[in-house]
Amino acid sequence: MPLRILLFTQPGCLTCEVMKIFLEAKEIAFEERDMSLDSSARAELLDTYQSHTAPTLVILTATGAEVIEGFDPDRLDHLLSAA
Repeated sequence: MPLRILLFTQPGCLTCEVMKIFLEAKEIAFEERDMSLDSSARAELLDTYQSHTAPTLVILTATGAEVIEGFDPDRLDHLLSAA
């Protein structure tokens, strides 16, 4: 299974914008899910990934999901380079 990255965001979230810029600068493809517009994305974030914050980045691999709440560039670099 190829690496799949979900980014849960909401409007007006500066940290969400920084996360998108970070991922784009590293040329990492991601699917953005706006929690304010998409009730199924909000439910998925809460029920599946047990997160209540934006941004939340979910890295899906064959072995499972890694959930990162907020913007942590060091952790992101580590996880994305290992994937």
